[in-house]
Amino acid sequence: MTATYPGPGSAEPRPLPDTRAAPWAERFLYPEWGPVIAGAIAAAALSLVLNAFALAIGLSVSSTAPTWRDASFALVLLSGLYILLAAIAAYGLGGYLAGLMRARPAAPEDTDVRDGMHGLLAWALATLLVAVIGLATAQSLTRLAAPSGQAGSSISIGGENLIAFDLDRLFRAERRTNVDLDYPRAEAARILLTTAGHSGLQPEDRIYLIRLTAAVAGIDGGDAQRRVDDVVARARDDISRARRSAVILAFFAGSAAIVGAAVAWFAACAGGRVRDGEEPHGLLHWGRPRV
Repeated sequence: MTATYPGPGSAEPRPLPDTRAAPWAERFLYPEWGPVIAGAIAAAALSLVLNAFALAIGLSVSSTAPTWRDASFALVLLSGLYILLAAIAAYGLGGYLAGLMRARPAAPEDTDVRDGMHGLLAWALATLLVAVIGLATAQSLTRLAAPSGQAGSSISIGGENLIAFDLDRLFRAERRTNVDLDYPRAEAARILLTTAGHSGLQPEDRIYLIRLTAAVAGIDGGDAQRRVDDVVARARDDISRARRSAVILAFFAGSAAIVGAAVAWFAACAGGRVRDGEEPHGLLHWGRPRV
């Protein structure tokens, strides 16, 4: 039954305004952005620190060079596991801070849901921050990896990054005049990258690469042909290994993002329980009715 009150200047009863929608909107439609931003910044900072540490010890580097950092399956798998653990630590910290720094709500029945939503918002904002920083870093590294002079195409730069040592072997010479090798290297890189495709290296491209190698390295046609065949085989293996490594690392990165969302949710709930004066291990009892 709707409660009424008499209107001014009239004895007719009027319905009281329904105030039940306002608390619901305040609880669910208006997040507290301060804790969300603070948690996201903390998560992004910890993620960058952990990734920088991984770079320092070679865990997140997939190299095709014949050095001790040559990517094996064990190293790629270890790198992927490290990405997963780093995401759990970073997003767990961000979600925990987002839940801990929230204002204590008046109604306890929906506190866990509210805390979890703030943890998800912190996770989403931290992911965007890391993506923006990573994109800016990748662009700067791409410019640094470009051949001297001008940047050239992205395919040329990709070839310089993947098969740089193979290009060195291809154009190696005992005596070399002062010749600019930027364009020949970029052209050879674009040709060698086609070896990993379904059709492989085309015969006309192989003939042209032999002539280019003979002209740049100053060797005869027979030596150039043997060198090209050896480099083509090596480049195909290097590109395939780099492709497998990229697929594995991308899978772990996607898994880390999904796991990070769940970790941020539960960590925010744990932070909310600590904020409300409950036991610190309240995360283990998430979903238990609050009192």
